[in-house]
Amino acid sequence: MSRKRLNFLFLNVGHFLDHLFMLIFATVAALRLAEEWGMSYAALIPYATPGFVAFGLGALPAGWIADKWSRQGMLVLFFVGIGASSILTSLADSPTEIALGLLAIGGFASIYHPVGLAMVVEGRKKTGVPLAVNGVFGNLGVAVAALLTGYLIDTGGWRHAFVAPGAISIGIGAAYAAFVRVGRESRIGLPDVPAAAGEAAAGASAIDRATFVRVLSVVVFTAAAGGLIFQSTTFALPKIFDERLAGLAGSATAIGGYAFGVFAIAALAQLLVGHLVDRHALRTVFAVVAGLQGVFFALMYELTGLAAVVVATAFTFVVFGQIPINDVLVSRIAKSAWRSRVYAVRYVVSFSVMASSLPVIAGIHAAWGFGALFVAMAVAAGGILGAVLLLPTRGAVAGRPVSARC
Repeated sequence: MSRKRLNFLFLNVGHFLDHLFMLIFATVAALRLAEEWGMSYAALIPYATPGFVAFGLGALPAGWIADKWSRQGMLVLFFVGIGASSILTSLADSPTEIALGLLAIGGFASIYHPVGLAMVVEGRKKTGVPLAVNGVFGNLGVAVAALLTGYLIDTGGWRHAFVAPGAISIGIGAAYAAFVRVGRESRIGLPDVPAAAGEAAAGASAIDRATFVRVLSVVVFTAAAGGLIFQSTTFALPKIFDERLAGLAGSATAIGGYAFGVFAIAALAQLLVGHLVDRHALRTVFAVVAGLQGVFFALMYELTGLAAVVVATAFTFVVFGQIPINDVLVSRIAKSAWRSRVYAVRYVVSFSVMASSLPVIAGIHAAWGFGALFVAMAVAAGGILGAVLLLPTRGAVAGRPVSARC
């Protein structure tokens, strides 16, 4: 395997772990801690808020440091730091302690998106498929989080669900550090960054300032609304299945298995959408994806049993399908020299909304149940569709990729 492909593999594994770590607590809280600590689900999940706040706000300094210092060095810090934080979280004996552990996990998790995605698109003319492949790994992390955590809860307790992935991540971090060191010593492989100085902006279009601001505004708004939808579907799905699959899932492992199946199938959406945006008008693809989100959320309102599993798979498919579209838009408008910082802005908005949505999810669930949550997500999907229609109708930004500009 070439060094370029091996580097891409490390980036993909990093995306997988990033999302896995951020969702361990979602399954732990829904299936074990609420009962063990004598708390309601609605009372427990807000303790995850500090971690998601750090996940969002930490992206800005992470992107700035990566552009000024080293993207590879920041990735090593990500692997080791998030693994160590997860192991420390397993020692928590109170909600406050577990909130502090989740805060540390979120802080190190914030490194990946502004750094890893900038490395994925670096030097590429067409970015849709590479971002989609990377996105599939991230979505598989979401899927495996529910399945693996449910299994580890049943076999070793909830603390084991934090320890095992943490040890693995530290090991991968050590391997990546060795990979980087060998590359530097032999002077082969990908250049360390900041290598943006003098580098051609292979993934950025030459666009005027007004178009840049217009597209960035659409990216920010759709990232915010998409963050609310993504958080609601991924964080709450184990609890949704716990309530709506009575008779079909009687253990944490079974509920995690259903969630894994939904997330694993939905992960393929990014491959399909990545292929489409590299060959068709991005604006059209984005509009279809947003419209389908609203339809499927409305259908899910009171469904139970296997019908709920089918529709949940459908809405998760299109929710995951939106992710590479936002990232492709960033790659088309941002030059390499400051791409990490633009990705940081996109993910600060998205993850900040995700963090603030946890109390909202808890409040809606306590007052009205998950049916009302699906209504709210359908409205958010309608807002995304409206924003997409504001994208330019011509040019490489929102249309088909052309020559070396896309």
